[in-house]
Amino acid sequence: MPPTETLTSRERVIRTLNRQPVDRMPIDLGSHMSTGISAFAYWNLREHLGLSTQNIRMPDVVQVLADVDEDIRQRFHLDCILCEPTWPQQARWNPRGKYSFLVPAQLQPQLNAEGEWVVSKGSQRMRMPAGGFFFDGDWLSTWGVEDEDTTLDWYARRAETIYKETPYATNFVGYCFGGGFGAFFDGIDGCLRMMTEPEQLLADFETRLDQYLARAGKIIDRFGQYIQLLTISDDMGGQDRPMCRPALVEKFSVPFIKRFCDFVHRNSDIKIFLHCCGSIQPLIPYLIDAGVDVLNPVQISASNMEPAQLKQRFGDRIIFWGGGCNTQAVLPSATPQQVSENVRSLVSVFKPGGGFVFNQVHNIMGDVPPENIVAMLDTAYAEAFYPA
Repeated sequence: MPPTETLTSRERVIRTLNRQPVDRMPIDLGSHMSTGISAFAYWNLREHLGLSTQNIRMPDVVQVLADVDEDIRQRFHLDCILCEPTWPQQARWNPRGKYSFLVPAQLQPQLNAEGEWVVSKGSQRMRMPAGGFFFDGDWLSTWGVEDEDTTLDWYARRAETIYKETPYATNFVGYCFGGGFGAFFDGIDGCLRMMTEPEQLLADFETRLDQYLARAGKIIDRFGQYIQLLTISDDMGGQDRPMCRPALVEKFSVPFIKRFCDFVHRNSDIKIFLHCCGSIQPLIPYLIDAGVDVLNPVQISASNMEPAQLKQRFGDRIIFWGGGCNTQAVLPSATPQQVSENVRSLVSVFKPGGGFVFNQVHNIMGDVPPENIVAMLDTAYAEAFYPA
């Protein structure tokens, strides 16, 4: 049996972020739109565990993610919770078969002749193929109030409730209702602009930084004392290398990330959580120097992202939030025993010395067997404790 837990979940996360001793590594599922679980897989997990499937809420309607419930947090000893307000008006959507989810009433998916679910918003459109697990096309994620101040008031109330009424840590992502933060990269389009219109790109980033600092100031003033993390997000890597030369990231992205991180650190105790997929090891030193505190999802299946090397080179300078289970090659298709072995192997690399929050690499997809999810999370908890 593991030792008795002595810290609250929030204390455990804060101490991990500050590299202080903890009783065990924190465990996350669903506190972020890239640490979560498909609503389809979540439905199957709850059914497998004999829990109700009647009120599964989808806070992310593009990736079709589930809001993780308290009974699941208790069952798997989770330490974090999602800071997304409930949709102002909800409706029930039955995409197929037994599955039924609570979605924003404005979503109104329409089934076409090809069996695809289609969502339209003005001239924008996204679709879920027949039998699919998420939408593609335009990214239509904002279905609440569009006014930033009203939106931030919603987040403030949610963050305060989490802080005062739960033991969990939380992260401002600002996803569902808009108002999040990028990492001054902008994907392939941004890479091209770094070479074709560098001066205009720098001017655009300067304007964006002013907007971000104003928004971050409002967040800090209104509910900064209630959140532990703030997300910035930009995927900078492909499966085998960064999307562009590291020198371009250093020149165009890092100065703006640094000024943003400096502002947040100077005015609050909030840590900066960077979501950045892909093979990005050459970029990590620049991101650390810019002030990034936490790296997610730690895509260990990408080239040049070998866990032991990441831990050896950067483990004392950045928190790894993810990398605890291979979601590309193991979690969907292996046996539960093989999933457990994968978790034990990865935890044995990332956990020593602290600085690690357990999470699988990115979200759990819709077709992952529930037995494998149970094996992953139960093994994570069994392996989580540090010596007394």
